[in-house]
Parts: sequence; C-alpha cells; structure tokens
Amino acid sequence: MGRALPYEWLIGVRYLRAGRRSTRNSLLSFMSLASITGVGLGVAALIVVLSVMNGFQREVGARMVSVLSHIEVYDARGRMPDWRAVAAMAARNSAVRASAPFIELPGMLLDDDRMKPATLRGVLPAQEAQVAEFIQGANAAGFAALAPGAYNIVLGAELARELHVKTGEQVVLALPSQVSSLSNTMPRTKRFTVAGIFEIGHFEFDSGMAFIHLQDAEQLAQVDAPAGLRLRIADAELAPQVARALKNDLDGQFIVRDWTQRNATWFAALRSQKTMMFIILSLIVAVAAFNVVSMLVMSVADKRADVAILRTLGARPLSIMKIFMVQGLLSGLLGVMAGTTAGVLIAWNLSAAVAAFEHWFGVQLLAKNIYFISTVPSDLRWDDVAGVVAVAVALSFLSTLYPSWSATRSRPADALRHE
Repeated sequence: MGRALPYEWLIGVRYLRAGRRSTRNSLLSFMSLASITGVGLGVAALIVVLSVMNGFQREVGARMVSVLSHIEVYDARGRMPDWRAVAAMAARNSAVRASAPFIELPGMLLDDDRMKPATLRGVLPAQEAQVAEFIQGANAAGFAALAPGAYNIVLGAELARELHVKTGEQVVLALPSQVSSLSNTMPRTKRFTVAGIFEIGHFEFDSGMAFIHLQDAEQLAQVDAPAGLRLRIADAELAPQVARALKNDLDGQFIVRDWTQRNATWFAALRSQKTMMFIILSLIVAVAAFNVVSMLVMSVADKRADVAILRTLGARPLSIMKIFMVQGLLSGLLGVMAGTTAGVLIAWNLSAAVAAFEHWFGVQLLAKNIYFISTVPSDLRWDDVAGVVAVAVALSFLSTLYPSWSATRSRPADALRHE
C-alpha cells in the first residue's frame, strides 16, 4: 500500500472543500471562490498580454527584416565604386547568402496639390529580390519594370493611396538641390511613372518608401557608384555575430551595421515595455493574493475550536501552520491552473477571435499608422508561461504565511471556553 498523506494535508484539503461547500458560512465560501478567481484572472491576463507583446515584436520585426537588409555595408568615403569586389569578400563568410548594391535619397513626392516625404532607394531589381523578402508575388511585378533610364518608380501602398496615384500614372520627385545660394535654392525635380505598388503590412515602410533603378538614383544624386551593399544571411537572428565577423574581415574603411542596430531604440523600448507590463500585471496577482489572506484569516477564526482540539491532542504549532498553508496554497494553485489553461487557450486563438470581433462589429482595434500593423498578433512562449506560473505560485505561498502563523498563537483553553 502507498504511504498515506500527512494529516496536515488531509485536514487542509478538507478545510478548502468545506470553505467552498459550507452553507453555514457563505461569506467564507465566497472569499474562497474570489481568491481562486482572482488569481486565475491575473495569471490569464499576464499570459495573454505577454503573448501579444511577443507577437507584436515578431510580426513587426519580420516585416522590418523583409525590407531592411540583415546587414548593411557602407564605404566610409560615401560611395562604393568597387561594390562587386566587396560583395565577393563578404560572400567568403558562409552565413552570407546574397548581396545587392543600393543608394538611398531623401525626397518629396508630389501629385497635383498633394505632397509626401519619402525615402527613395535605388536598387538593381534582380539583386534586390535576393535580399528583400517582400519582393515576391504581387509585389514583384513593379520591380521587374524598373529599368535604367526609364524613370519608373515603385511606391508603397499607403504612399500611393495618400498621393491618389495608381499604376501607370505619374508623380514628380523633388530632391534637395546640391547648389545653394543666399538668394534662392530650388529643388531638383524629375517626373516618374508609377510602375507598381507594393504592400508589406508595416505602415512606416508602406507610407514612406519608394524604389527606382540604381542608375536613375545615381544620376539624380550625381554620383557614379552606390552607397553600399545590402546582405542577406541564413539566419536573421545571427545578424549581430555575422556583422562583427564581417567587420573584422573587411578593411577599416567599411562600416558594417546589422538590422538590430538600425532599430535598436525600437527593440529596447519594446523590451522595457514588456518588463514593465510584467511587473504591473503581476500586481493583479498580488491583489488576488490578498483575497487568499482574507480567506485564510476568516478560516482561522472559523476553525478556532478545531485548532484547539488538535492542539490538545498533541498537534504542534508547525502542524497547525501547515494545515492552513495547505488550504491557502491549494486555493492559489487552483487559480493558477485555471488561469494558465484559460490564458494559453486565449493566446492560441487570440488573432482569430479579434479578427472575428472586428468583422462582426465593424471596428479596427489597431490603427496601422500608430501600431505599424493592423492585426493583433500572439506568440505564446512557454518560458513566459513558466515565469508567470512561478510568480503566481510564489505570491500565493507568501500570502499564506501570516494567517497560518496567526493560527498558532491562539490558546486552546480560551478557544474552547467560548464554544
């Protein structure tokens, strides 16, 4: 036969069941249910919020990487005439899969009385398609039309929408003049034909980027070489390590920057927000733990006679303390289990549920111009779930200490005298 549970556990479980089922003390029953529900809601909220923040970071990061290169190599002189040789040197690193030259120019796009600032990127379409993941499917058609001297342009979907232009129509590109005078400075302008419209799903790029052929960009910038190289590697997460290795392999005149450095502020802000949200939402669990304290205090007062009888039968104060700790901890564990189950299920189905809610009620919960994406992403990570469970169990345990200790302070004779 298996070893029986210690009597402290048996009595603690019985007290928990009595607290939930007792008709004599409906308030104690309510407090027990409230403590379980409060802990469960706090745990579920923590899991869901952390999953949404993970999903937000994953989705926005993936869309950033689809436009931004994994690694960028610049020439400190401002232009890279021997970019093919540099590309060959970079290709010696086994992690590098493709490279493409580029040049970026700040400009203003105009159509009638509408104007929008945009970052103009000059590219070679065939090479750019190898390093930019978004150039595929419907987005690839416009890039195929980019040819030197044709002065075609590919616009982001939001940018084209704000300019009210479609494929085949024309826009005017205005660039800052390189020649200034005290009397007047006129921008240089060039008319382009919209060869295509791309959409990534990241508002910053869809509303502020445009692509032209590299030779057209060099002519507009009045240079004879690209500014640098964009590199694609096998694993974008390893970009910082590969960038450091390339920096050591290339000459000192080259500047190597990975995609995390270009967006370092954004990722640092997101990490700090996730940490703060974890701390703030942990307070929900802490508040729920106060319900455990209240429930145990009332249970201790209700069971004074039982405690006195156990003490007269020889139960030690530590055993009395264990009884009420078991009662409170089991209450917290039930809440943790229910909250974890609910949180995991919600996190797994959140995107579909939010999409259905938006469809039914005709609302949009995320504005693209504020949150960069228009859907609610969710990325459940088990290490986050483990952290939430650990915090909730620890708070539930701590909440049992004082009420359980107070139960050991009662005197058996005084408790039995009042019964």
